[in-house]
Amino acid sequence: MRAILLSVSLLAVAACGPRPQVQISPEGQPLQAGYRISPEETDAVQIRMLDSVNTLRQAAGLVPVAYDSRLNAAAATHSRDMALQNRPWHFGSDGSSPLDRARRVGYPGLILGETISESYETELQTLGAWMERPETREILLDRRARQMGFAWFQEESGKLWWTLVLGTTAITAPAVAPLPPTES
Repeated sequence: MRAILLSVSLLAVAACGPRPQVQISPEGQPLQAGYRISPEETDAVQIRMLDSVNTLRQAAGLVPVAYDSRLNAAAATHSRDMALQNRPWHFGSDGSSPLDRARRVGYPGLILGETISESYETELQTLGAWMERPETREILLDRRARQMGFAWFQEESGKLWWTLVLGTTAITAPAVAPLPPTES
């Protein structure tokens, strides 16, 4: 009888203690604060993302993309900068655009788009979220894309700042934008 009373008392005390709080993302999903990327996992994360993007592209009848070290560098710079600014957006703290960042690292081609995210989610969950949004899906499935850059910055809290950039050197950016046709 004493054992039962002791068990019930312990359960009552445990029920009064603080309950673990589950953090919810802006999309209403539980956040995965436990996902950590160690330096040893960097290559595996990179390969998973490239393979996953290319699987999606293949399913859409598109050519695969390859990593470009310059675009990876531009993506890494932007991921760290977003963390420093504490906001996910496409402009750097110095006002730079994705095109500016690609030019700084010597990428000669055309930047087709950039996808970004601030999350506690894995790279594949982030890719899934990008595919659900028409504007980011359009970037990932751009038929002109030939090169990709992908990087992240992870804060001590576990928060990840993801950046993916797609470009092509098959088409170069015009030096000057053409003027619209005039009516005669």
